[in-house]
Amino acid sequence: MGLEMHSKKIIYTAWVSPFEFGFLDRPEGLLGITDNAVNGFFAIDIILTFFVAYLDKTTYLIVDNRNQIAWKYASSWLVFDVISTLPSELARKISPTPLRSCGLFNMLRLWRLRRVSALFARLEKDRNFNYFWVRCAKLICVTLFAVHCAGCFYYLLAAHYRNPKKTWIGASMDDFLHESLWIRYVTSIYWSITTLTTVGYGDLYAQNTREMVFDTFYMLFNLGLTAYLIGNMTNLVVHGTSKTREFRDTIQAASNFAQRNHLPARLQDQMLAHLSLKYRTDSEGLQQKETLNSLPKAIRSSISHFLFYSLVDKVYLFRGVSNDLLFQLVSEMKAEYFPPKEDVILQNEAPTDFYILVTGAVELLVFKNGTEQVIGEAKTGDLCGEIGVLCYRPQLFTMRAKRLCQLLRMNRTTFLNIVQANVGDGTIIMNNLLQHLKEQIMEGVLLETENMLAHGRMDLPLSLCFATLRGDDLLLDQLLRRGLDPNESDNNGRSALHIAASKGSENCVLLLLDYGASPNSRDLEGNVPIWEAMMADHEPVVKILADNGATISSGDVGQFSCTAVEQNNLELLKKILYHGGDVTLPKSNGSTALHVAVCEGNTEIVKFLLDQGTNIDKPDIHGWTPRDLADQQGHEDIKTLFQSHKAVKTQYFVVIPEQKRENKVSGRFTSEPTIYPMSRDGSSGGVTEGTWRQSRPRHRTSNFHNSLFGIMSAANGGNDNDLLSSIDQTKCAETDRDCPIRVTVSCLEKGDVKGKLVLLPQSFQELLEIGAKKFGLLATKVLTKDGAEIDDIELIRDGDHLVFVSDGEMGEPNCQNGGVLS
Repeated sequence: MGLEMHSKKIIYTAWVSPFEFGFLDRPEGLLGITDNAVNGFFAIDIILTFFVAYLDKTTYLIVDNRNQIAWKYASSWLVFDVISTLPSELARKISPTPLRSCGLFNMLRLWRLRRVSALFARLEKDRNFNYFWVRCAKLICVTLFAVHCAGCFYYLLAAHYRNPKKTWIGASMDDFLHESLWIRYVTSIYWSITTLTTVGYGDLYAQNTREMVFDTFYMLFNLGLTAYLIGNMTNLVVHGTSKTREFRDTIQAASNFAQRNHLPARLQDQMLAHLSLKYRTDSEGLQQKETLNSLPKAIRSSISHFLFYSLVDKVYLFRGVSNDLLFQLVSEMKAEYFPPKEDVILQNEAPTDFYILVTGAVELLVFKNGTEQVIGEAKTGDLCGEIGVLCYRPQLFTMRAKRLCQLLRMNRTTFLNIVQANVGDGTIIMNNLLQHLKEQIMEGVLLETENMLAHGRMDLPLSLCFATLRGDDLLLDQLLRRGLDPNESDNNGRSALHIAASKGSENCVLLLLDYGASPNSRDLEGNVPIWEAMMADHEPVVKILADNGATISSGDVGQFSCTAVEQNNLELLKKILYHGGDVTLPKSNGSTALHVAVCEGNTEIVKFLLDQGTNIDKPDIHGWTPRDLADQQGHEDIKTLFQSHKAVKTQYFVVIPEQKRENKVSGRFTSEPTIYPMSRDGSSGGVTEGTWRQSRPRHRTSNFHNSLFGIMSAANGGNDNDLLSSIDQTKCAETDRDCPIRVTVSCLEKGDVKGKLVLLPQSFQELLEIGAKKFGLLATKVLTKDGAEIDDIELIRDGDHLVFVSDGEMGEPNCQNGGVLS
């Protein structure tokens, strides 16, 4: 509305100022009132200008300081604006006497026309107006204003000449001063137009020197005005036809090229169809590439996100990836159009790009036996060419548009660069691809891809968690050799060792431990790898972790105990106890395993926990004690246990059956042939499966007697037999690293203090059997000479003194020591 009012005021001023200057002495009646009203509007505009910010052309910053605005306006256009706004009556009174009669003051209002150019510049940039018609309107207005001003000046020269008959209008009109205003104005405009167009004067022509001088300057002005008009009209017309001309030239050049090289008709049709589509998209505004490239990256990304994010989010390859990765991918994808029957990808083409179909449909074809065969069709949201890009092989299919299609193109290099910074997302993408290959029954491609994965020949960033989830120890070794952190974890804090332990993959567990993975790392829920293996009942993995320093107490033992009780799994609870976990500890909400056992009503577990010394009066965060829960739920048998319970902790000695040890195998992977070690008789070891665990020899620490200082000590302070024994042991260690380990065994209950020298067996169970044979009792514990309990054969060193402790004579349990054999 403001722009429309402003334009009307300027148009009124442009017409009335020259008219009053040439034809009227003073405005009267309605014209005078209108003049003063327009002057009032311009006066308001002057006041508002003091509050309008302006652009500083030196710094290109918006200046909104009122003092600076006022100073700039006052030092530039304020004086001229005020003079052009003064009322006509006031202007005549203050102007000099010679100027009052000619109305020259009215011409000062034309100063307002300086805003016309800015007005049309804004209209040309306004998307609500057509540029062509705005430009034409500007040219018409310039022409009419020039004709109007010239006509008014022509009449002014004739009206104020001393002899009216010696003027251009007086020569053909005897008493023109008394003719109507309309006749005089039309005659003046007519002569102005004939002069402007230079078609000849006819009956009207210059009669005196003044008119001739004015005509001379007017016609010189007309030369420039005519050139301006013709040049602008030519540009407007050429702009509308240049694209058509370029299109025709391009089509002609393409046709000549095809005919000169004898291209097949189908290929010619594809060339011409593509060029026609390009012309149509350029002319109709369908092409998005040029539009997006002209915008800043943030705006381009926002537009791409709005247009394509929801579509790309549904593509199978990106299912489950992070929003960050998806946003980056969408921002880098290029939208392209393909006409019907045009090839997008060719079979066996180098895999440089893959495409996502936005609109339309494409056919998938293969070339067999000299003919093309359609094997499928892709529709909106389908992915094409990704197998070639991700599996590093030529494109499997030819992709041909069935109708006009819009596709999103993703460059392979750009895609890999983005995914490199998102390791977890790279793992998800590879999992999605492998699953897709399985569903599409592409066994050959799947096997080849998995082989490349295992040997680390994929540029996609893969995590250790990905390799352990697949149980691929060869891939895991490749990733660890690249320098990946063995303690890396996923979003839940689960490390690769957690996953390998839960899967029971001994090879992966040993690889990770060899590369420095922490055996006691905790995830966000407090779980540790050894607990994951115990939960999945993978005893060999539990043993490996325990041998490498893993402890159940590093995790949330209270939570573990509660979980075991919730599963009513007493054996799992005993395993926690066996590996040093305190089953009486509470979890984060204050509940203990006894709370859970009471709620489950499991009397056997309640009894076990009571024997371990669990406090029956310990409240949780809600104030409930196990005794309260038993009363509230009416478990009479549990209440009876609580009443008879004495707060004395009875230690259980839980004996876990020893796993049979297998011969170690040279360091190979499950995906490769196994090389077995040779036995002493030269035959291959009797191992049925080669695992990484078997490739790890058991290391024993040399004791003091086998050291140089031990030998010297025996030589100085011991007897000759000790010296010879030490020397024999040293020679044995130098010549045969598999020489037997000798230990001393004794039993205090049988009065045997000095003990007997025996060879250390391969398992803990065999050691207990030796105690039974030597001393005739059922041994349940093995202690060092200092009284420390030994629960693993790996802890015994050469020359140690072992003490057997039993529950009683063979066949007679002895409860004196509080031991219970489980």
